[in-house]
Amino acid sequence: MSQNPPNLRPDLAPRAKISDPIRDGQPKIGMVSLGCPKALVDSERILTRLRAEGYAISPDYAGAEAVIVNTCGFLDSAKAESLEAIGEAINENGKVIVTGCLGAEPEYITGAHPSVLAVTGPHQYEQVLDAVHLAVPPNPDPFVDLLPARGVSLTPRHFSYLKISEGCNHKCKFCIIPDMRGKLASRPAHAVLREAEKLVDAGVRELLVISQDTSAYGLDRKYDVNPWRDGEVRSHITDLARELGSLDAWVRLHYVYPYPHVRDLIPLMADGLILPYLDIPFQHSHPDVLRRMARPAAGAKTLDEINAWREICPDMTLRSTFIVGYPGETEAEFEHLLEWLDEAQLDRVGCFQYENVAGARSNALPDHVPAEVKEERWHRFMEKSQAISAAKLEKKVGTIQEVIVDEVDQDAATCRTKADAPEIDGNLFIDEGFEHLKPGDMVKVLVDEANEYDLWGKIV
Repeated sequence: MSQNPPNLRPDLAPRAKISDPIRDGQPKIGMVSLGCPKALVDSERILTRLRAEGYAISPDYAGAEAVIVNTCGFLDSAKAESLEAIGEAINENGKVIVTGCLGAEPEYITGAHPSVLAVTGPHQYEQVLDAVHLAVPPNPDPFVDLLPARGVSLTPRHFSYLKISEGCNHKCKFCIIPDMRGKLASRPAHAVLREAEKLVDAGVRELLVISQDTSAYGLDRKYDVNPWRDGEVRSHITDLARELGSLDAWVRLHYVYPYPHVRDLIPLMADGLILPYLDIPFQHSHPDVLRRMARPAAGAKTLDEINAWREICPDMTLRSTFIVGYPGETEAEFEHLLEWLDEAQLDRVGCFQYENVAGARSNALPDHVPAEVKEERWHRFMEKSQAISAAKLEKKVGTIQEVIVDEVDQDAATCRTKADAPEIDGNLFIDEGFEHLKPGDMVKVLVDEANEYDLWGKIV
């Protein structure tokens, strides 16, 4: 198993726990949420439903009458971490319900932990609730419970993930997400927009649009037309982004495949409707590697496309993730990737070493790359990407940036520019005159220092 650093692993996220005031006799449930932002949204929906039924959310194992563990199954190392989290919950509490991506392999879970109360797959909300009802019967107070619940958020109040679809139609050989989460299933446009409107009304300043394939949004619905406000809106990513841009919040797009119609999004960025930021999972640059991956972008002239986007919106930020050491990757193919990075000049880049995943077709490919070669290539890749990032951030010194405040402590205010998504990109730190700031504030900052990933500045 290759050792991918946690901060560069897209499948690992902090365990999320929240607390609520608890009344006497109120049944209490704990939640441990692992995995990507899509799984975090699932956790929020489960907790919202439970709270609406009169359950309290316990902040610790000891206070909970049962614990739900929302798992990740993207990589074998993520599966191991999920099993470890399940084991910890069993040791600390005893009554554990498992859901999430790893729940698509119930025998794998029960083989390691036969005492779990139930195992459900990803986004199977009703089955999770059924399992909770059996383990901890509801005991609602009709005067305070059973009311429409304000949505439970596991993120800070000023930003929120907005899931627009489930599943994926691609058959990338290294990925088993379609096996776990199924084919593309888009939400109706008016339902997404209504949720976004409620979030902004509740104080959310930034909407992070997520799915497995954001560019394909609405394809399964044949881009149907939905009533919205005094008109109509198509279930299509361009139409959705335009409507989201009319709300009073930053709108950031994640997991966007570089299909031709992505060009239609760039003018919306240039006009300031949505953030000039695209998160595109390129994974590699060499056409032979992409072919072995069965990637949908194998034939795309991505460098030409990137240049065309930047002509329309010069301030655009591009982030991506890459895999090094994919089976069969030669030194020449890896060098092609480094040269491609030099030309593409991506702003934010993550990289992880290839891992076999049970059930993935890439496991059967010939010529697996030795672990020491993967490690060496990872270091070379990161050295290259860090140099590009450092040079790009150095150019921001002396500029004025609009930032959103994420956290304030005694030493500094931790903020993000429009070029930075929470938890995966860099930060801008204000370490003078920041005491009056609070999370969610938006201020203009003069940048006066930079390193490979972060900026420092003073309030204008």
